[in-house]
Amino acid sequence: MDGTMGLRALLCVYLASLLVLQAMPTQGSPTGRPKVSKKRQTVDTAVDGVTIRSLKVNCKVTSRFAHYVITSQVVNSANEAKEVAFDVEIPKTAFISDFAITADGNAFIGDIKDKVSAWKQYRKAAISGENAGLVRASGRTMEQFTIHLTIGPRSKATFRLTYEEVLKRKLKQYDIVIKVKPKQLVHHFEIDVDIFEPQGISKLDAQASFLPKELESQLIKKSFSGKQGRVLFRPTVGQQQSCPTCSTSLLNGDFKVTYDVNRDQLCELLVANNHFAHFFAPQNLTNLNKNVVFVIDISTSMEGQKVKQTKEALLKILGDMRPGDYFDLVLFGSEVQSWRDSLVKATPANLRAAQDFVRRFFLAGATNLNGGLLRGIEILNQAHGSLPELSNHASVLIMLTDGEPTEGVTDRAQILKNVHNAIRGRFPLYNLGFGHNVDLNFLEIMSMENNGRAQRIYEDHDATQQLQGFYDQVASPLLVDVELLYPQDTVSALTQHRHKQYYEGSEIMVAGRIADHKLGSFKADVLARGEGQEFKATCLVDEEEMKKLLQERGHMLENHVERLWAYLTIQELLAKRMKLQGKEKAEVTAKALQMSLAYQFVTPLTSMTIRGMADEDGLEPVIDKPPEDSLPLEMLGNRKMFMLSTLQPSPTRSSSNIQQLPNQVTGVDTDPHFLIHVPQKEDTLCFNINEEPGVVLSLVQDPDTGFSVNGQLIGNKASSPGQQEGTYFGRLGIVNPATGFQLEVTPQNITLNPGSGGPVFSWRDQASLRQHKVVVTINRRRNLVVSVEDGGTFEVVLHRVWKGSSVHQDFLGFYVLDSHRMSARTHGLLGQFFHPFDYKVSDPHPGSDPTKTDATMVVKSHQLTVTRGLQKDYSKDPRHGAEVTCWFVHNNGAGLIDGVYTDYIVPDIF
Repeated sequence: MDGTMGLRALLCVYLASLLVLQAMPTQGSPTGRPKVSKKRQTVDTAVDGVTIRSLKVNCKVTSRFAHYVITSQVVNSANEAKEVAFDVEIPKTAFISDFAITADGNAFIGDIKDKVSAWKQYRKAAISGENAGLVRASGRTMEQFTIHLTIGPRSKATFRLTYEEVLKRKLKQYDIVIKVKPKQLVHHFEIDVDIFEPQGISKLDAQASFLPKELESQLIKKSFSGKQGRVLFRPTVGQQQSCPTCSTSLLNGDFKVTYDVNRDQLCELLVANNHFAHFFAPQNLTNLNKNVVFVIDISTSMEGQKVKQTKEALLKILGDMRPGDYFDLVLFGSEVQSWRDSLVKATPANLRAAQDFVRRFFLAGATNLNGGLLRGIEILNQAHGSLPELSNHASVLIMLTDGEPTEGVTDRAQILKNVHNAIRGRFPLYNLGFGHNVDLNFLEIMSMENNGRAQRIYEDHDATQQLQGFYDQVASPLLVDVELLYPQDTVSALTQHRHKQYYEGSEIMVAGRIADHKLGSFKADVLARGEGQEFKATCLVDEEEMKKLLQERGHMLENHVERLWAYLTIQELLAKRMKLQGKEKAEVTAKALQMSLAYQFVTPLTSMTIRGMADEDGLEPVIDKPPEDSLPLEMLGNRKMFMLSTLQPSPTRSSSNIQQLPNQVTGVDTDPHFLIHVPQKEDTLCFNINEEPGVVLSLVQDPDTGFSVNGQLIGNKASSPGQQEGTYFGRLGIVNPATGFQLEVTPQNITLNPGSGGPVFSWRDQASLRQHKVVVTINRRRNLVVSVEDGGTFEVVLHRVWKGSSVHQDFLGFYVLDSHRMSARTHGLLGQFFHPFDYKVSDPHPGSDPTKTDATMVVKSHQLTVTRGLQKDYSKDPRHGAEVTCWFVHNNGAGLIDGVYTDYIVPDIF
């Protein structure tokens, strides 16, 4: 390998252009040339000898299909090799379709293949190396793409990433939001958005959150006429500066483009290259009255901000109900209660009474999700049967929960069956999962089986707005039982063409393949039910207009219509396979894989390898797409690694919660101090275990799966006579018997499957390894993260002895990053606290140590004396740690832990 491409750790210079799609309001469409100052100051744009010569984002939209190309060129003007990183964010809904690097005269091209082939080709259990590509979840709607490259002295590198997606209409507009963050001044920076819509563009706007309003209107060019729209942002180096004498950039925020199209016709039907795209969004329809039941989780885990924000959203939603709407509220904790137990009209008096009920309800018990849903369904079904006038309304069921079923029927398969049998296709079910402890896959399957969809509500300051924003999308139904029909003999493939409801501001999109020689008889019929009447429409292909469109947009239109069909088909197949098993799932997976390869999309079933970009072992990077609902994994740090697995770590937390406050942690560290974070109390409990070196303690044990984590204590000789010998964890065993996975971790080595002579890694390695449903990531000299599909995510922290340390040998800490998928029977010194429990602290008073406060705690039917104190959380900083305030439970956790601590002694780490 060329020495200039060596794999040495060097200074990182990040080149970030962060892309995201979100719903944003629009304001009009001013045009014209910007009037900007031509005064330019000489400024050094290099950072440690590395300059971003150009960074360009080109977006071409053709009939809602968006094709993005991000190109960045960097120059190393230094006399030594430098490491650079191409670091961008793309929407979770997008598929990468191409990636290429040109560096030092060499070209490295992305090659998409199925994951199984990629794994067989790169079957080494773990791969070390600095040059690596990775796509991982980042934020609410984004995935982060990062690749690191070492370039030689006085040389340059060019990165080019291509990805594609279909723009979905929400609240009367299509949205493109480009989050801009180059982190340094760029010689040639450009965002160019080119839109072509055959229906004609009705509005276009662009805004930049990082620009003052007066500069925004000068620097952003935007114009539209007929079918064409254009937005151009091309600031000079001087215009990028955060101040006239600064070398820092003000480009840090959202660049937003919003547009909509004319709706003169009932529908638009495009045909090109034997494929069609049908867009249906009729205007000037009368809103249907609706029957809506809100099913709300009031279990104790909703305590604090979640219930406060839920109540705020419900009060606002009730205030927006239309006079012709009917509604009811169902609450479920351990028990199920409803406000009226039947639908009532949204009169001012009823709405005031319902708002008063919302203000007054309180939290109670566990999570009887099955009971709550069935009560809500029963209320809607009874109204349909007993009140004929309500059967013409659009019925909607909206359920909000923050956890998993723990009361009543808790078997997920049975709940799915119960709900589906009760609804019987009569109305859609929308599931909202509040926070990170929900099983969103379960909620998604339930919604999909009942004509709805699921959405995560992130625990953040804007959760009220998230809830309100979701409701706004379904608040105005215009049509129900919508069918888009095509002559059977004219189509050979078709995406979803039946929808339970059509809402104001949205759009129904169908794509398909036209059978050979059937274009002449191809048409589309639309059947639905509107306010007081049946809705019927026929859409025909305007062949003359299509010829004009092909002349105007040419091959791009042909290509985009076909790729739009492929994109929608793959998305639907991936969603469908979630709820299938066995042979049916295998067949759907095979079809989705075949289309992903045919159209060269990086999907959850494919991987992109980068040809020619090999490390010293001859292994090339592999780029994978995370699962649909992966959440940000900032706890893994900025790492450089190959991702070979078919699995990403389980969803854990929103971006706002992953960067935890120091006291938001459950784990065990040092001599050994156990920290138990209790989220519903926003507090932490702690206790010590005093045992002899060599003893093995059970930390986590899930009897449903056999997964376990055990830790063996090692001693630390007392530094002075009479001082007690300390004990620390010096050996951990992590086992997942369902897949034959074993991992032994010591301060010296990490060994995979030690009983069968598996590979051994040192803490000097930077690696990612996968075995079946487990991913292990080693972050050099710092930590490792173990993630189990449908299980938990755990961190092992390495503590090294340094000069002046009070500990005289290396040891380990163990932390729980995500446990919400572990079974309710999980036990162990840590595992027993994975699920909600309650306690009360009262009578705080000075303790025997006047500097500390004692109090009385009632927990698990025990009354204990506890002491307010400080412990250390080393999950982020293994050397210094962060102080955690906690209630300390004395006597080896007696009264807090189940049984006595000796019950947790086991014979071996495996």
